[in-house]
Amino acid sequence: MTEAPETLKTTPLHGLHLELKGKMVPFAGYDMPVQYPLGILKEHLHTRDKAGLFDVSHMGQVRLTGDDPAAALESLVPGDIKGLARGRMRYTLFLNEQGGILDDLMVTNAGDHLFLVVNAACKEQDVAHLRDRLKGKAEVELLDDLALMALQGPAAAGVLARFIPEAATMKFMSYLPATFNGIPVVITRSGYTGEDGYEISCDKADAEPIARALLAESEVEAIGLGARDSLRLEAGLCLYGHDIDETTTPVEAALEWALSKRRREEGGFPGYGIIKDQLANGAPRRRVGIQPEGRQPAREHTEICDMNGQKIGEVTSGGFGPTANVPVAMGYVDRAHAGLDTPVQLMVRGKPLAAKVAAMPFVPQRYYRG
Repeated sequence: MTEAPETLKTTPLHGLHLELKGKMVPFAGYDMPVQYPLGILKEHLHTRDKAGLFDVSHMGQVRLTGDDPAAALESLVPGDIKGLARGRMRYTLFLNEQGGILDDLMVTNAGDHLFLVVNAACKEQDVAHLRDRLKGKAEVELLDDLALMALQGPAAAGVLARFIPEAATMKFMSYLPATFNGIPVVITRSGYTGEDGYEISCDKADAEPIARALLAESEVEAIGLGARDSLRLEAGLCLYGHDIDETTTPVEAALEWALSKRRREEGGFPGYGIIKDQLANGAPRRRVGIQPEGRQPAREHTEICDMNGQKIGEVTSGGFGPTANVPVAMGYVDRAHAGLDTPVQLMVRGKPLAAKVAAMPFVPQRYYRG
């Protein structure tokens, strides 16, 4: 007898995805829409041109409380959490003792608590990690009763301001409790597409009315995981489990900007000795952008070779960039080959494909700076 397939979890918008004829696929234990009838290419371009609505309710939303939750969290991440002003948010990383990345996450100072958003595939282990390491220092609550949506694109601010006028003047990486058609929500001016936009957290029961109201606006289309992936790849943003994982350090991953100056000097987070050495002396390998010649994309796990055919790394994310209108990829190469415009070869279906190390993002990021 064969075992029954694992039962997939669903988000509060599952019925709406089916109604919109979303093509559903398993993702991080959830039944999620990879695309809608519009198709990945048009969904991607629509988000860059107008506004796309993404269901990201599979992500983990966590509340951290206690006497000093910021100090407690700093024992696990290299970001400056104590210096985070109320209503502001920061990207940071859970690290292991080797400096490897356990997950990447967003942390918001919500005043009386810290609000964390972690990756769907990591949320159970992240919560266990927090509870184990912060026992007696902070209370950790997984907010399973909440949904999360992302409204992304140049028209996002104009659309959301019709429902929440103060959304229009929010700064990038800021947080605001508000009401949407009388429904309590928390919005952040953030996202993972390289575009201006927002994430909207609300009670599960309120997700569908909010989603329907936004989709009724002429600029907004429902967007699936396929376009979410191509959008973040063009923007040079990492996908956990692919571009970063427990074997990659922030320095190798070109995420030094997430290591706050005070924390670089003081330490006090896992893997500090290794990371401090890599900051001073360089890491043995580096995450870089890769630009293949021609139109053939290089996918994940494609070998990267030097011009003599010796393997120097591997592609971790790759595909066709609809906005860039060329194939785009990122991956790790040894330090000697990480310089911009370094010629490399990609082994695609057993044949070498000419490429070069390229700057990221491949498409300019358009976050709202005020």
